[in-house]
Amino acid sequence: SSRTISLLSQLEKINLDSVLGESDNARYVTSKILHLVQSQEKTRKEMTSKGSTGIEVMLATLEVKSFNLCGYGYIANFAYVFIIIGGRRASVLVTKGGTQILLQLLLTASKDSPPNEELMVLLHTLLAKIGPKDKKIGMKARINGALNISLNLVKQNLQNHRLILPCLQVLRVYSTNSVNAVSLGKNGVVELMFKIIGPFSKKNTSLMKVALDTLAALLKSKTNARRAVDRGYVQVLLTIYVDWHCHDSRHRYMLIRKGVLQCVKSVTNIKLGRKAFIDANGMKILYNTSQECLAVRTLDPLVNTSSLIMRKCFPKNRLPLPTIKSAFHFQLPVIPASGPVAQLYSLPPDVDDVVDESDDNDDAETESEIETENDDDKDQHLKNDDIETDINKLKPRQELGRPIEELKMYEQFFPELSENFQEWDLVSKEPKPSIPDANLSGPIVVPTASEE
Repeated sequence: SSRTISLLSQLEKINLDSVLGESDNARYVTSKILHLVQSQEKTRKEMTSKGSTGIEVMLATLEVKSFNLCGYGYIANFAYVFIIIGGRRASVLVTKGGTQILLQLLLTASKDSPPNEELMVLLHTLLAKIGPKDKKIGMKARINGALNISLNLVKQNLQNHRLILPCLQVLRVYSTNSVNAVSLGKNGVVELMFKIIGPFSKKNTSLMKVALDTLAALLKSKTNARRAVDRGYVQVLLTIYVDWHCHDSRHRYMLIRKGVLQCVKSVTNIKLGRKAFIDANGMKILYNTSQECLAVRTLDPLVNTSSLIMRKCFPKNRLPLPTIKSAFHFQLPVIPASGPVAQLYSLPPDVDDVVDESDDNDDAETESEIETENDDDKDQHLKNDDIETDINKLKPRQELGRPIEELKMYEQFFPELSENFQEWDLVSKEPKPSIPDANLSGPIVVPTASEE
């Protein structure tokens, strides 16, 4: 404990010293801290305790000391320390500005040609670990210009699975932001994901799973979904799903199969995606595979997701149904000889005749998403303004079934509802005076037994 405090004190002194010779001292101190964190559970607990300032000191050192001054080893030591303790105090790294510092380091390190592979792996691993704790990491990455760094690394290192795995994890975090998803889609990320995912293979299944999760997040953007449909990727996804379904006889890769279905679910959120799904015989494929999965309880998530996709994509028809699709035939009393109703009834039985306006406003998608992102904080206060809070307005109005005049004939049966009853003195046959209120000033006279 005293050793850790001493090393952190040395780091604080190094932050205030700009002498070039201090770079060696900085690497030495950070390496000692890394050794203590790796070897002693007590040090890890001390660094992550609520009253500790260890994380703040290290972040301040990273921000003050430039990358070019101290070199790769210095940054790597910090990255390893944060990876070890980041699982416990990732939220602390975010609140102390760690995301911004790491993105700036990533941007600086990417300027080297070629960039240091080990450092890129460490920085991306750390960003992927703390990214889910930072709701605005996507916006920060876009503002800092770090959005395409991970994408370019994946493009240039498709065969280097050790490097692209943490890069894909970071892209998955970035893609939860809809504006980022559109921007990445314009730079070819959708096509890139289909180069990574492929037919059944037991090699690099973890990479396959992350790539599918990233693709599913990207396809939630209607712009990316249309791009996938235009390139025929709906048929590719169904083919991949059938391939995994046939080869995964022991059901060890259920998460990968579910990842493929999540991609299909995302792309069928648009009308073009649903049409492409029907044209690719998707209904039959998912129905048959779901029937084969019913006997295995662990595959229920696959059956549930397939059911949601089939319900969403099944053609919608008008009511009443004058076709063989319905067991009952409801004929309209009068069908005009011309007009929209006659046109609907003249359509073939297999036509989806329900108007689908879900994609009519797609052109303004990106602009509306940007406005939504900028107004997030305001919406937190205004999101429930349309909810009625007046109890009197929420109460249902009870209306009489008959007029008041007709109900007066029943007054004689319920006199207590209409007459003003008073307590009468049986001796004087006059109304008794009302009892004074206890809250009024003056004594209350209680009659004695003789007076009664």
